[in-house]
Amino acid sequence: MKITSLCFIASALLLSACAHNTAGISVDSSGLVRVDSTSFASDINVTNISSHRVADLLKASALIQSKSSTDLRVQYKFTWFDANGLTVEDEASSWKSVKLHGMQQLQVSGVAPNAQAIRFEIYVRETFSY
Repeated sequence: MKITSLCFIASALLLSACAHNTAGISVDSSGLVRVDSTSFASDINVTNISSHRVADLLKASALIQSKSSTDLRVQYKFTWFDANGLTVEDEASSWKSVKLHGMQQLQVSGVAPNAQAIRFEIYVRETFSY
């Protein structure tokens, strides 16, 4: 019994140490901003949201701006939506990591996985090195 309890507690601690902070900022293709972490939003801004069609696929871009004088490690991800508001091949889209130096701006872009995508959201979150 003690060994089972000890294994359970050790597993729980190990999993919680590996948990990622998913709070951040999201901006949709219409420019609507959602802030899930006000402290992160004081360090990062996402602007210049745009999109256009390239060979029937939606291509999106955004400018990620650091408002901090120190280096920040962030991840961003584009999520694509069809006319019904459903995600389009969400598993195919992965988080991309970048390092922003103090006050740096970085233009990022993504291309929809298929022609059904008509709008998108970009989500930006802080990452931490352990």
